[in-house]
Amino acid sequence: MAKRVAPAELKAMLGDGDELALLDVREEGAQSASHLLYAAPLPLSRLELQVNRLVPRKATRIALVDDGGGLAERAADRLMGLGYTDVSLLDGGIGSWQDAGYVLFSGVHVPSKAFGEFVEVNYDTPHIDADTLKSKMDAGEKLVILDSRPRDEYQAMNIPTGIDCPGAELAYRVHDVVDDPDTLVVVNCAGRTRSIIGAQSLINAGITNPVMALKNGTMGWHLSGYTLERGQTRHAPDVSAKGLKAAQACAARVRERFDVQTIDRSTLQRWQDGADQRTLYVLDVRSPEEYAAGHPIGMPSAPGGQLVQETETWCATLGARIVLVDDNGVRASMTASWLVQMGWEAVVLESGLDGFEMEAGPYRDAPARIGDVATNWVEAGQLAEWLAAGEAVVVDLGSSKEYDAGHIPSAWWAVRARLATALPKLPSAARLVFTSPDSLLAQLAAPEASELTDADVLVLKGGTAAWQAAGHELTAGLENMADERDDVWLKPYDHDKSIEDRMREYLTWEIDLVGEIERDGDHRFRLFG
Repeated sequence: MAKRVAPAELKAMLGDGDELALLDVREEGAQSASHLLYAAPLPLSRLELQVNRLVPRKATRIALVDDGGGLAERAADRLMGLGYTDVSLLDGGIGSWQDAGYVLFSGVHVPSKAFGEFVEVNYDTPHIDADTLKSKMDAGEKLVILDSRPRDEYQAMNIPTGIDCPGAELAYRVHDVVDDPDTLVVVNCAGRTRSIIGAQSLINAGITNPVMALKNGTMGWHLSGYTLERGQTRHAPDVSAKGLKAAQACAARVRERFDVQTIDRSTLQRWQDGADQRTLYVLDVRSPEEYAAGHPIGMPSAPGGQLVQETETWCATLGARIVLVDDNGVRASMTASWLVQMGWEAVVLESGLDGFEMEAGPYRDAPARIGDVATNWVEAGQLAEWLAAGEAVVVDLGSSKEYDAGHIPSAWWAVRARLATALPKLPSAARLVFTSPDSLLAQLAAPEASELTDADVLVLKGGTAAWQAAGHELTAGLENMADERDDVWLKPYDHDKSIEDRMREYLTWEIDLVGEIERDGDHRFRLFG
């Protein structure tokens, strides 16, 4: 039985200096409406898929949070069944936290986004608004626009002439993009955080060009009435020998200013040997493309800019050590400098990739207990025959965004953690076939569903990806919804209506965060001269 902690006790745990994994086990959309500042999202629906990466040490002190609806109790049982030994839950959920007079936050990646506003206020990061930038562009002034977002976000929409150069790549690649010290460098993202952090990264690195953050990013550009490009593929070039030398000099300056420490392989090995006593995250911060081409076996990919933007996606244990790895120290140093300012103990592995056994391909989480699940599989061809004959109902457990983008025709969408209420909404069928993008989530859910229905429960082998690979069509749209769509947080431009109003609300929310974290009092941000 997990112990319960009162709000005041949890508040004390957040400030006592010991490790703490504060986990919100609701769906992401539900959590985004109201949550504690440092609560990392770990939805009960996906717990086994993510917990090994987020909380790798079984003795970690864990505190679970929900809205009082019983998810925390279920998550506690599941975690203890997986071998976690120090699990508690906030008595009364977020309601009790608020009743105690403590602050609740809305939105996602709040510590990182609040940190961006903290940086702008305290370091006076220069910015340029859309109207001024457009005037400079029209006048033919010397400027370059660097988009600090990952490639997929850049390709969705970008400022005209903008070049994709994600966060940690900026100080690494800028020297091969800009060859005139008088050229204005403007850094943008979709909103504010990565614009601010990106611009301040170049300033901290000491490049000679004038640097400014685009105020409110692509949203600000759109709200000013200007057109965005879509589907672009421009990206910063590979780094030259001259560019690398300049980038490494920048990284050295940043390490000195922000007291970024480096460690050798023997220290890393000692920390790995002691990882059952103190949590250790070892992360490859290079670009996804470089990672896929070859990376240390088992080391997660955490592109540096995104690691700063959404730290809790990789590191859910406050007080843990973080070791950052790249091939030459630049991106690891730039990323570590921000994590240190955010209050983390982050260091750079000085030998980089040397000495590691390498493998190619994207990173795959190692799900907990997946090997213990007995599964009745069905191939895509057989499922197609059943569906044509009306002999099966498909239940899709992927995210609602994935379902909306494309799902097996006639499939119903549901949330794994709420199958007890979703299954009765489905058409009557002798067979229920569960699917998810790669089948792992469906495989975990199938035995749970078998306890709730008399139908035969099967799992589509290879998931929806295998269905599509076999040549079968997908259907787009939010039809056949057996559950509330609260599993994902939707960006302002993901909505069908009132997009501009949502953008304004979002940008105001970001700006207000710096005041909210001061009122809350739990942030760990540090200032350097």
